[in-house]
Amino acid sequence: MTYADALRYLYSFTDYTKPPAIAYTAANYNLDRLRRLLDHLGRPQDGFRAVQAAGTKGKGSTAAMLAAMLQAAGRCAGLYTSPHLHTFRERIRIDGELVSEADFARLITRMVPAIDAIHHLPDLGRLTTFEIATALAFLHFAEARVDTAVLEAGIGGRLDATNVVDPVLSIITPISFDHMAILGNTLAAIAGEKAGIIKPGVPAVIAPQPAEARAVFERVAGERDAPLALVGRDWTWAVRESTPEGLRCDVVGPDRTYADLHVALIGGFQGINAATAVAAAAQLGLDEAAIRRGLADVWWPARLEILARRPWVVADSAHNGDSAQKLAAALVDVFQPQRIILVLGISRGHNLDDTLGPLLPLAAHVVATQPQHPRALPATELQDDLRARGCEAPAFATVPQALDHARSLAGPDDLICAVALFVAGEARAYFGAPGSDLRDPVSH
Repeated sequence: MTYADALRYLYSFTDYTKPPAIAYTAANYNLDRLRRLLDHLGRPQDGFRAVQAAGTKGKGSTAAMLAAMLQAAGRCAGLYTSPHLHTFRERIRIDGELVSEADFARLITRMVPAIDAIHHLPDLGRLTTFEIATALAFLHFAEARVDTAVLEAGIGGRLDATNVVDPVLSIITPISFDHMAILGNTLAAIAGEKAGIIKPGVPAVIAPQPAEARAVFERVAGERDAPLALVGRDWTWAVRESTPEGLRCDVVGPDRTYADLHVALIGGFQGINAATAVAAAAQLGLDEAAIRRGLADVWWPARLEILARRPWVVADSAHNGDSAQKLAAALVDVFQPQRIILVLGISRGHNLDDTLGPLLPLAAHVVATQPQHPRALPATELQDDLRARGCEAPAFATVPQALDHARSLAGPDDLICAVALFVAGEARAYFGAPGSDLRDPVSH
């Protein structure tokens, strides 16, 4: 296979005609079929130490921080995340390097006979794109003799494809309401799904949580004799400074203080993620020098990422109420703009009320657009929804057109914010941000 052939094959396992909110049951998310696939492939998940990260918000940033610390410590560090911004290869990295097109194609080619064998077995069902991608990541990490791989769960945890590993550490970042149609309508139900990554006897680091979610994690950890480190109790943090150059904070653990850490990511909310990542790094035995270097060097695009100045242009992947609240606070606190102009495009199934609630009152102008993704809401439908809320927003069929209009409205002391993951990705390409020139020959 060529890389294009491999992508086309991988995407053939995704049906975009189906609604995104598929019932979160073992029938639809069957870990047995992935385990059987991995058995056919020689159990690559046994070839490296795994750290699992689940949560609603911040798990990608926290995973990226921890992987950067592992790399700084000289340990070969794998990182598996989703979704991607520009190329599917972003999801699978070793020491910051994306899996190559050649390796991607070669590994998919190797996997085809095993995938076909699984599909000939009764009652297991058809493998998904995410399950195959997860197996691909495990193969790549095992072949490269990765020391430790940080694996970000896709949705949930209990039935997530990453949950076939036997981790050395589990991390759960803050829980909030998201994917309720799949995971449940209460924080306790959502936390119950995320708690599925807590394994018997395996240490777990838990970020600050609402009381309802924290009670679930403490109960599950107790039932499974999993040593628990709670950020906010056992580990604390204090923000010294939050600027467009990043964050400076102190993190205090049970027996050590990490004073004046520099975090390359922007926004005071990254203090929680930094404290969680530092707690995880300490659990893995990383020294202070590696922790400092990793936090200072970490790069995680489309998380309050600066694309231009005067006026400020930032891109952020916020798509639920909690992330929108954090984004709204950071836009004001970090940048202190004269006016804020939102460039907004969302996917079907996301709760627009939650996303717009914190952001709309801050916006002098809103520009509706439609990213190039099969599940993107048409810009005119978003425009109608905004109008029903009393917000008149022009609609543009493409993100570049929307950004052109936003820039025509902005003065030098204003801020343009491209909101939601796929809009953020296309905004990065518009401004030529690092990595945005990587384009797949086959999309979605």
